[in-house]
Amino acid sequence: MSELGYAPFDCDNHYYEALDAFTRHLDPKHGERCVQWATVGKRSYPVIGGMVYRGVKNPTFDPVAPAGVMHEYFRGNPEGKNPLEFLSVHEPIRPEYRDRDARIERLDDHGLSAVWLFPTLGMLYEQVLRNDPEAVTLTFAAFNRWLDEDWGFAYRERIFAAPYLSLADVDWACAELEWALDRGARVIVMRPAAPTTRDGQCSPFDRRFDPFWARVNEAGITTVVHAGDSGYSSNGYANDSFSAQFSGGWQPTIRAFAIERAAADFVVTSVFAKVFDRFPNLRMASVENGSDYLRDAVKKLDGTHHKMPGYFTTHPVETFRQHWWINPFWEDDVAEVVDVMGADRVLFGSDWPHIEGMPRPLDYLPELKQFDDATRRRILLDNVTDLNTPKVG
Repeated sequence: MSELGYAPFDCDNHYYEALDAFTRHLDPKHGERCVQWATVGKRSYPVIGGMVYRGVKNPTFDPVAPAGVMHEYFRGNPEGKNPLEFLSVHEPIRPEYRDRDARIERLDDHGLSAVWLFPTLGMLYEQVLRNDPEAVTLTFAAFNRWLDEDWGFAYRERIFAAPYLSLADVDWACAELEWALDRGARVIVMRPAAPTTRDGQCSPFDRRFDPFWARVNEAGITTVVHAGDSGYSSNGYANDSFSAQFSGGWQPTIRAFAIERAAADFVVTSVFAKVFDRFPNLRMASVENGSDYLRDAVKKLDGTHHKMPGYFTTHPVETFRQHWWINPFWEDDVAEVVDVMGADRVLFGSDWPHIEGMPRPLDYLPELKQFDDATRRRILLDNVTDLNTPKVG
C-alpha cells in the first residue's frame, strides 16, 4: 500500500456464513420447506427443501481450508500436483471470517480501504429451492436480515455487504430492495441465472421484471452478478454436482472448462433485451465470473448489429461497455480485459478468503505491473469506489 500511495478497494471478499445464517430469522414452521440442519455421520449438513445438501464438503467451515490454498493450481500448477493435494490442509475458522470488527482489523493488515462482501453458501441455495419460489423468498428474506444484523450493509464505511436478491417473485424483489435501500445498502447481488418463477423459468430481463429494474435504476445502486450455482447442465458430459470439480483428481471436465458460460449468457442477454434502453441508469458488475469470453462476445455482438440493422438503438458493443464492469479471474489476462472494455470498466477482486483466490488480496499487484499508475489506480480503487456510490440521474 505504501508503494501505491493509497489503499485499494477489493470488489470481491466473502464471509463464511454463521450456522444460523438462514434460520435465525426464519419462522420455524417454514424450516422443512426452506433450511434446517441435520447430523449425518460425523458431519452437520444443511437440509434444503427437505433434502440433505452436500454441495459443500464441510458447510460449518470449521475447520476450513486456508485462504488462497489453490492459488498455485490456478496459476498453472507449476509443480504438477494432484488438485486434491492443495485441499489437504485445514485450519480452525478465523474470527475475521464471521466477525466484522475482526474483519476490519484484517482489512488494515491487508492494506485495503474497503471491500464488497458476498455470500459463500448464499450463492448456492436458490438453485436447490428453485422449484418453490416462495421458499426462495422466505429463505433469503431471513438470510438478508441475518446479514444486516451480523455484518451490516455499510459497516464503518469499509465493509459493504450485499443483500442477496432473487427475481423468483418480482413483488418480493421490489419490497426487499426497498428494505435494503432503507438500511443503507450500496450494492446488491444475484446469481447469473434465469430465475424460476411460479410461471416457470424466464429471462431476468423479461418485461415482467421491469418494476424491479426500474427501482434499481431510480436508486442508482449497482447490481453485482456473482458466480454461484446457476443450474447449468453439462448435458451428460460431466457430473453437474457443484462439489464435483476436483473429485475426478486429474480428469478435467467440461463443467469447469465452461465455467464462464452462465455469466456470458446473462451479460449478452441484458444487451439483447435492451434493458438499458428502458433503464439507462443501470450499472452492472460481473464478479468472479471470469473474462475469457469477452472478446468473442464483443465480436458476436458487432456481428448481430450488422445482421439485424435497426434493432439496436445504440450499437450493442457500446451499450455493453457503458453499462457493465468486469472483475476478471486473477489468473485472466487483465491487459486483454482493459483492451476490450476500457480501463474504467475493470475491477480488482481477490475472492478472499476462498480457496481459489489470493492468499492475501494485494498478491494481485504483479498482475498489473504492465499498466501506468493512473490505470492501476482505476482498477484497484477508483472504478469500484464510483460503483459503490449511488448514481443520481
